[in-house]
Amino acid sequence: MIIDVHAHFYPDGYLDELRRSPEPYAFGRDALGRTILTLHGQRAVTMTPQMTSPEERLRDMERCGVDLQLVSLTVPNVYIGPQTRRRDLARRANDGVAELVRRHPRRFAGLASIPLPDPEAAVAEMERAVRELGMAGVIIGSNIEGRYLDDPAFFPVYAHAQALAVPLLVHPMPPAARDATVAPGLVPLLGFVFDTSASIARLVLAGVLERLPRLVLILGHLGGTLPYLMQRLDNGYRAYPELRDALPHPPSHYLRRVFYDTVSFSIPSLRCAIDAVGAEQIVMGTDYPHVIGDVEAALSTIRALDLSETVAAGITGRTAARIFPRLGVA
Repeated sequence: MIIDVHAHFYPDGYLDELRRSPEPYAFGRDALGRTILTLHGQRAVTMTPQMTSPEERLRDMERCGVDLQLVSLTVPNVYIGPQTRRRDLARRANDGVAELVRRHPRRFAGLASIPLPDPEAAVAEMERAVRELGMAGVIIGSNIEGRYLDDPAFFPVYAHAQALAVPLLVHPMPPAARDATVAPGLVPLLGFVFDTSASIARLVLAGVLERLPRLVLILGHLGGTLPYLMQRLDNGYRAYPELRDALPHPPSHYLRRVFYDTVSFSIPSLRCAIDAVGAEQIVMGTDYPHVIGDVEAALSTIRALDLSETVAAGITGRTAARIFPRLGVA
């Protein structure tokens, strides 16, 4: 079975609410006439028809040989406006995803959105989404309005995810500050991967994975730069005593426990990640249906690695089936 753990969908109810008052996001059009969602005037999301069309998704899945998609929101998730609005957006989004899954239970599974940064509301919606709606996991952003994932307030959310045995897909968000990547086209290309890298490095160094050894994290976009920079983090751990405050082991010990999706479509990058963490920590993702996502490239780059049939099958589906027990396909 081929399972795509990183694919996006906008339910109608969520999108309708987002259009009413999307600030600080805005809807516009690019030079090709496509609808885009912008942040600070720069492209954040290109709205493709498949973002809202189950029928087109199913046709693409059939054509490419994908058996099951784990669908989730993409930017801006539900992190907009006051907390009451975030709770409403999360319920709308999760109800919409659950309806898609109900209609096509053999083709789709859902990852819930939760209304961070309020941990109590986030835990309550996680509980509802998993136990009542049957969600297979949760998607969280790499930062929530500038609060990174090492924020102590988020620890109860991680602890509850561990208790429920639901994986967390960490999806990048635009950088919290207007940094050098806030330039035409660069936020999705550079800002996203740097934000994931910084957020997860901080989470590891804060000792979250030491305290929660059964928490399952999946990092989008091949973990940003982390497989490439893992040795540098270990070097710093040995050199700087302040990095050892919460960790009895070097960062690589924890980063090899984390899972990484294949949204890179680069053979050298995939080889680097496999060498760094092992093929058993890699799961297939496509970033479908973003314009820079690619189902065919996701599959062809895995096949081009010349892995054994067993190892390749682990990446394309068996590992995902194992770490998402609620899929019921192991």
